[in-house]
Amino acid sequence: MKVMVIAPKNKTLFNFRGDLIKEIISKGHDVVAIGPNKDYIEDVLALGVKFIEIQLNKDNTNIFGDINYYKELKKVIKVQKPDLVFSYTIKPVVYGGLAARSAGVKKIYPMVTGLGRVYASKSLKAKVLRMITGALYKQAFKGCNKVIFQNRDDLKKFVELRYLPEEKAVRVNGSGVNLERFKSNELPEKPIFLMIARVIKEKGVFEFAESARMLKKRHPEARFILLGGYDNSIGAIKPEELEPYISDGSIEFPGETKDVVPYLEEAKVLVLPTYYREGLPRTILEAMAMARPIITTDWPGCRDAVTNGVNGFLVQPRDSKTLAEKMEYMIEYPERAKEMAENSLRLCKEKYDVKIVNSHMLKIMSIR
Repeated sequence: MKVMVIAPKNKTLFNFRGDLIKEIISKGHDVVAIGPNKDYIEDVLALGVKFIEIQLNKDNTNIFGDINYYKELKKVIKVQKPDLVFSYTIKPVVYGGLAARSAGVKKIYPMVTGLGRVYASKSLKAKVLRMITGALYKQAFKGCNKVIFQNRDDLKKFVELRYLPEEKAVRVNGSGVNLERFKSNELPEKPIFLMIARVIKEKGVFEFAESARMLKKRHPEARFILLGGYDNSIGAIKPEELEPYISDGSIEFPGETKDVVPYLEEAKVLVLPTYYREGLPRTILEAMAMARPIITTDWPGCRDAVTNGVNGFLVQPRDSKTLAEKMEYMIEYPERAKEMAENSLRLCKEKYDVKIVNSHMLKIMSIR
């Protein structure tokens, strides 16, 4: 069988889908990967795939660019003749689904990895985009065998909006996490709080920075590390906006890295105060695998993995004060933090081990 994987960014091919791709190849199937450029090409090719570049601007709303992306996808699909197409994130799901259906592919399995800012914003522009996106989703899903979701909120919303019938929707526990790579270790005593995210407003970057500034006054020994890269999409934070929090010592900003493991080993708590429509944040799963308590928002995706008071805390979005209070709790009650850390690891082993998740994915797509 030839499987085609359509990705929005090359980095996600090996970072989020690498274990799944390796599993498919180990079963004797060929994998063709579609990515938008040559970024991280050596890491992608190391998976054992055939790689084809089709340019995509995932954050651009230029209709001509989208039409060209669809045409190029259709052309490549016709030449490659895949037996099965798997895609993820909005544009690969929509245009990949439409192109695969038009090209006569019989097995089409898109994955909705969160709804993004279009479904979180209340602006007029977002409402218009939701109407357009909804119409495209409906058309794309008509040719799909199953649509895979990563959290119950997204699945429920798409069914309620009648984008697809309920019997066509199925949920998996995120992307899973490799427990051999993200190994658990003892919870550090030093109060180091780590946030891993793209530097955009909806990820809660300012809330994290403001909370850090509050806590630094009472707990100068605490450290607050923001790990991630600047972005050029809507909602992106400019370096000069973040600089005041760096220069006054509220947060540390090492930038972006390919390997988050050393930072998670050093951290006591993972913090993700997002109000972006997540699928199921991979950073949360990675931190759970390494036995870390989590502080995140009571928000789609996040609340699937974190139970308030069990393996961390859920706070309301945009609430810096409560976020600071929960971080302070982790400093003042180390035994409770340790208990939550142990619960994180237990839950991860039970539900989010990549081997369990990938087994479910292969079963859904009937890949044997």
